[in-house]
Amino acid sequence: RRSLLRALRRSLERLGLGQVDLYQVHGPLPPLPVETWAEALGDVVEAGLARTVGVSNFSADQIRRAHRVLARRGIPLASVQVEYSLLHRKPERNGVLATCRELGITLIAYSPLAMGLLTGKYSPENPPPGLRRLLHGRRRLEAIAPVIRLLRSIGEAHGGKTPAQVALNWLICKGVVPIPGAKNARQARENAGALGWRLTPEEVERLDQVSSGF
Repeated sequence: RRSLLRALRRSLERLGLGQVDLYQVHGPLPPLPVETWAEALGDVVEAGLARTVGVSNFSADQIRRAHRVLARRGIPLASVQVEYSLLHRKPERNGVLATCRELGITLIAYSPLAMGLLTGKYSPENPPPGLRRLLHGRRRLEAIAPVIRLLRSIGEAHGGKTPAQVALNWLICKGVVPIPGAKNARQARENAGALGWRLTPEEVERLDQVSSGF
């Protein structure tokens, strides 16, 4: 518990800050139990070093345990960060999304564009470069093609929204906060274009169906 406080104090010194808005534990770190890390997060809030705290890559059971520890101290578990996208819908199946909704915890989705696969710029004829080419070969790119086609179609119906913007908006419609990466200003602007509008319930359902295998 003390090591986490020391680490955060050093980070704040380097940043020239007295407090951060949100401080998250990156993941469960055995052999220490979840309860130990939750108590440490409570210490962080009570020390005034962070306004809110969260966790990342926790299971539904671990989320409940952390929430229980913090609740006893009157501190909310503000966020849970996990991988979640149209091509990685595991949070819907493993209870994480349902647990967050039940407990009033904000779910933050990392890799919401599935390492760029949901941008629509890759295809079996134009695979991603580097290591991603090995991870996402021709068969996978063929498998996701129906998802990309539907993203394009829905985007056109919304005045020319890009596949990435539609994919991000799908998460927003689920009550999730996506955190897409951006290598340049153009990508940042494109990501921002996911805001200020909403998919219809029917469009969300169509995307649910076409991506159900993921």
